[in-house]
Amino acid sequence: MTTPPRKPGEAMNTSMRSRYRLADKAVWRVGYGAMQLAGDGVFGPPRDRDEAIAVLRAAVDAGIDHIDTAQYYGPGVVNELIREALHPYPDGLALVSKVAARRDDSGAVLPYDEPDQLRAGIHDNLTTLGVERLTAVNLRVMDNAVPDARFVDQLGALISARDEGLIGGIGISNVSHDHLMRALEVTEIVCVQNFFNLAARNSMPILDECSARKIAFVPFCPLGYPAAQRDTILTNPVVIGVGTRHDANAAQVALAWLLSLAPNVLLIPGTSSRGHLAENLAAGGLWLGDREIALLNQEFG
Repeated sequence: MTTPPRKPGEAMNTSMRSRYRLADKAVWRVGYGAMQLAGDGVFGPPRDRDEAIAVLRAAVDAGIDHIDTAQYYGPGVVNELIREALHPYPDGLALVSKVAARRDDSGAVLPYDEPDQLRAGIHDNLTTLGVERLTAVNLRVMDNAVPDARFVDQLGALISARDEGLIGGIGISNVSHDHLMRALEVTEIVCVQNFFNLAARNSMPILDECSARKIAFVPFCPLGYPAAQRDTILTNPVVIGVGTRHDANAAQVALAWLLSLAPNVLLIPGTSSRGHLAENLAAGGLWLGDREIALLNQEFG
């Protein structure tokens, strides 16, 4: 099920109650990114394990059915928290992970992206999450290299996993438009995860391509990264002004703007607190008018 296209002059309904297809599931457009459940620097255990468990349960209780994770968050910590909090998983829950990276003993993120390593990464996710199948797995491109035979071989490892029933669909992450087009020559792609927010729009052509092809587009760091960019968004007077008119905060406006772009945009904002979780979910009910969207585009375009 997809959200109907907007009529000219009509504000898009950004409600969480709209759905979009992700592999073999139709998920709410506001999901949950679990990365922040790990310790500082996405390494080690959480500061408050009980709260981490409570956040996951609150997310599912609120209707979230799309959780994004990775084995190298922790490493292993976040997947184990998800399993402890939610297993046995509710029907319809989409668990989506990513492969091609690992962490060393100091927490540094290193490539782990040879075809056999990608397969091992998928199995590690299955084991720590306690499932036999993931809804989708994203191949995270770790550098800026142009797509080549190695990229095709990497995709081949995910194709084999999909054909064996280990994953429902293949996604790609941190990619260029060329990567997307090359991937589509090789196999079906169900989602693209790229860095994208009000202040960082380099992936707009990729979003447009995904929209035309009905591929889910999942922006990561939707409120900006690093802290300076995040502050640029959250302290901007135009963003704050739009929020004031809706009794919403700046973060909710930034998330609602993303949802307004296209019906195939799926959000995975992350948090380690139930209070922020509730605020993020409320962004799914925030309607932005065309004039407000134009003001935001003008401010950050």
